[in-house]
Amino acid sequence: MTPDILFLRVFCDANGNHGNVLGVVRDGRAFPGEESRQALARELGLSETVFIDDAHRGIVDIYTPGVRLPFAGYPLVGVAWLLGLERLELPVGSIPVRRADGFTWISARAEWVPPRTLRQYGSTQEVDALEAPEPGEWVYAWAWQDEAAGRVRARGFPGRGDGINEDEATGAAALLLADRLGRAVAVTQGRGSQIMAAPGSDGTTHIGGRVCAVEKPAC
Repeated sequence: MTPDILFLRVFCDANGNHGNVLGVVRDGRAFPGEESRQALARELGLSETVFIDDAHRGIVDIYTPGVRLPFAGYPLVGVAWLLGLERLELPVGSIPVRRADGFTWISARAEWVPPRTLRQYGSTQEVDALEAPEPGEWVYAWAWQDEAAGRVRARGFPGRGDGINEDEATGAAALLLADRLGRAVAVTQGRGSQIMAAPGSDGTTHIGGRVCAVEKPAC
């Protein structure tokens, strides 16, 4: 039986362009073990694939083509938009969700973000000129586009050696950047993905953006 998979474009712009494509398996029971889920994520070849284990309680499971993740930003924003719940449940904790002005937001703690190296550059031109590095550390390269306005230019290089040399939009890294800077940022990542992030008042950081459904997993 063909699995019921929906593809979403997360952190797209106002016209539905750009963004990172996410695969969502609507019924996680079709893939009951980690091995089968990892195999599907590898077959799809997307930055992340989410398996919905309980659509009513918001219990989800996240995979890259190579590993299972305890937390990730853009998959959670995407599945939050899809399910329409007030919370998602992950092993790391409960993820509050809100919606406003066409944006879907989640709130999470910076310590939940897997290791990322935030590497600041002096200009957006330097960031644009970067080549994807060899597999190694996960690098989030960024520069101020307009520091006073909180506008950032960024690119994400997972360094995992799983075929994803550059991530088009990475909510977890934007969350970590906003937490480190202690201020709200509006990030343009990759070819034009739009990510919003801002520290909260309770020790969490909010990340948000637009989401739309797409016909097939193409960026």
